[in-house]
Amino acid sequence: MHHLPGHRRRPARRAARSPHLPDATATVAVTGADVVLVGYFSAKQKDFHALMDAAAAALAARGVRVVGRIVQRRGASRGGARNMARPLSRKTVLGQGKIREAAAACAATDADAVVFLWSLTERQRQTLTLLLGRPAVTLADALVAR
Repeated sequence: MHHLPGHRRRPARRAARSPHLPDATATVAVTGADVVLVGYFSAKQKDFHALMDAAAAALAARGVRVVGRIVQRRGASRGGARNMARPLSRKTVLGQGKIREAAAACAATDADAVVFLWSLTERQRQTLTLLLGRPAVTLADALVAR
């Protein structure tokens, strides 16, 4: 292999876990909590209100009060429709404007947690918890947590 003078190959380093990120594996009990419900839907999906209502009803059956709703729509254009399976941001799933909107809704309602209708990776959960200032949980986790 030829290398340019002065350029040495160094082994790749794994990024260390940032110490300021919250623990995403911690179980968050949302029973009796006030939450903001966040959904991510295709722009072609016309029944997203019904899906949000069903999620809110399932949470209410667990004693959770939904104090706000945020909807991220994507895929109205052909390019957007092709990319619908991919999140807007790998770190947060949502766009920056929706993150700000969700954070404002959390602050205005003094929500205890944010419940997302889709699954989140550990890193996404950590990042969203940090950005929103409240635990970020999935609907599935919220329905099974006691």
